[in-house]
Amino acid sequence: MAEVIDTHCHLDGEEFAEDRDAVVARAREAGVGQVLIPAIDLKSCQSVLDCCARYSGYCHPMLGLHPEEVRQDWREQLAAIRQLISEASTPPLPPVIAIGEVGLDFYWSREFEQQQLEAFEEQVRWSVETRLPLMIHCRKAQNELVSILKRYKDNLPGGVFHCFTGNELEARELLQFEQFVLGVGGVLTFKKSHLPEVLPAAVPLDRIVLETDAPYMAPVPYRGQRNEPAFVVEVLHRMAQAYGITDEELSQRTNANVERVFGLRQASS
Repeated sequence: MAEVIDTHCHLDGEEFAEDRDAVVARAREAGVGQVLIPAIDLKSCQSVLDCCARYSGYCHPMLGLHPEEVRQDWREQLAAIRQLISEASTPPLPPVIAIGEVGLDFYWSREFEQQQLEAFEEQVRWSVETRLPLMIHCRKAQNELVSILKRYKDNLPGGVFHCFTGNELEARELLQFEQFVLGVGGVLTFKKSHLPEVLPAAVPLDRIVLETDAPYMAPVPYRGQRNEPAFVVEVLHRMAQAYGITDEELSQRTNANVERVFGLRQASS
């Protein structure tokens, strides 16, 4: 079977500090050919770069400021992250493949709502300038997110709406941004998930990619455990069932989407 790509995994996190090599080994054994790793703040930008250097050619870095990490110092954080993105375009640092994880999150609090809006728009501008795609996180903020993206619609290079769990209307609203795809993870496998019905009805196969969001949101049958990139295979199985195609065809189609969005070719294991 074609290798699978995990387009969103926090492999640099402390949750993997004790057994990161073993986690990568299990991912390779499961048929995971590449792993994309997003930063969430300035500190994690460095850990993401270090992790991707350690597993060069297998792990690929995305740098950005996550909305839940936006505080009063967001301008200073962004200035430093922007500098890192420029520096990481030259060896020996691994090349940055996307701006992320960025977006809006008003789920817990709107305390830094204005700062989140400004920080997100700034990073959208980076995407336009650098032609690097966006890895977008959105929770309880789709109207605001879409409003900002519409200002740049004709100039956006593309990206991923990470962790999509919405309905058909929400899917179609996001897919108006033609170079973007939806990232789908473990929620698809949950018993009460509506995604197995929503996705085939609203999302063409050329507009979807697979992810884990590890160490969070482990799929069935690992729900409640630490998630890891090897488990993306469970997402693949369930999605192939939903679309009525083979695992092989789905892996080929989603890999092609990753190549198109991120410019990544299939890696040899």
